Amino acid sequence: MNNQRIVLASRPAAEPEAGNFRLESVALPTLQDGQVLVRHHFLSLDPYMRGRMNDGKNYAQPQPLDAVMIGGTVGEIVESRHPGFAAGDKVVGMGGWQQFSIVDGAAPGAIRKVDTTHVALSAYLGAVGMPGVTAWFGLTQIIGAKAGETVVVSAASGAVGSAVGQLAKARGCRVVGIAGGPDKCAYTVDELGFDACLDYKALSDNQALSQALKDAAPGGVDGYFENVGGRILDVVMAQMADFGRIAFCGMISGYNGEPIPMANPALILRSRLKLQGFIVSEHMALWPQALQELGAMVASGKLKYRESVADGLAAAPEAFLGLLKGRNFGKQIVKIA
Repeated sequence: MNNQRIVLASRPAAEPEAGNFRLESVALPTLQDGQVLVRHHFLSLDPYMRGRMNDGKNYAQPQPLDAVMIGGTVGEIVESRHPGFAAGDKVVGMGGWQQFSIVDGAAPGAIRKVDTTHVALSAYLGAVGMPGVTAWFGLTQIIGAKAGETVVVSAASGAVGSAVGQLAKARGCRVVGIAGGPDKCAYTVDELGFDACLDYKALSDNQALSQALKDAAPGGVDGYFENVGGRILDVVMAQMADFGRIAFCGMISGYNGEPIPMANPALILRSRLKLQGFIVSEHMALWPQALQELGAMVASGKLKYRESVADGLAAAPEAFLGLLKGRNFGKQIVKIA
């Protein structure tokens, strides 16, 4: 049986392009004792993949050239030679940009069985997966959001940002989103229940964006969940309340190597701010607690999510490039099977 896969063919000089990837077909090896064969149904595309494409110092090892692109997957076991798994089991793992993966069933955390009775399989790549846990960790462990506080989140309609806002609302916070375009802003307010959303594309100069944030958060910002960096960070920092907390999750404005200067770092001292970056995979001990809350909220309809679905493995590179430019609406996934 053959396996279609996408590998990293070359490293991008600046902005990545489709030519950095290569689609190829290889024969699947015979399954060995202890292994399982997984057919992937959906592949997750995430901004962190851009950093892994570079051959420089990062929080994780660079994506190797001529190897399958890293990525979260959900799918079904089609053959098992491990007693803990059976054909038909639905599983989530890091299968990468390919149709099938062969996994050592005994490797800790390599794959995990999931229940699709009340939660759709694809949601385990988003709201009840890494993006959801990322939102939960930054909000609860770094921002420490409390009822009555104001929380701001950038990239508010995305997989992480939308979960941050809904989790904060569930804790009694006032939530202000920042997103690009009227449709994304309307979605966060009308469907997700945010109190306000600022369209940074319409508010194209810092003064206008700053005034809009003042109007939306007149008492200042207690917690800020950062996904973007750049001018958005500068504007929000100037509105932080004393002892405000900022969780740094992503800096997508600088993923192609652009410098991201901070306009007024003196604000950190003046407002006694706490700024902390985090990588969610370094906090696996808290994942079960996060997933329990996220799964219950999705199953009950209290945590809503939206997906942008690209059709077919070959569509993954263009969908990924679109994700980096904000063309997706909600969680970007690829339907493989």
